[in-house]
Amino acid sequence: MAASKQLDQITEKVERLLLRHEELQRTNALLVEQVHALQAERDSLKSRLLAARARIDALLERLPATEERKEST
Repeated sequence: MAASKQLDQITEKVERLLLRHEELQRTNALLVEQVHALQAERDSLKSRLLAARARIDALLERLPATEERKEST
């Protein structure tokens, strides 16, 4: 009788652990999706920043040279 009760307790604990494991796997999958989405957003923002910098550099090149710029060259 005691062995049966002990086996039932172990079975219950294992079932709870399996449920917890499945829950953690789902949570991990959601977090992985979020990380990928944030990485894609970061890459997009980096690209936009580089494009904006290139446009600003092009505009700066089109500006007439000031005295300071003439002296430094």
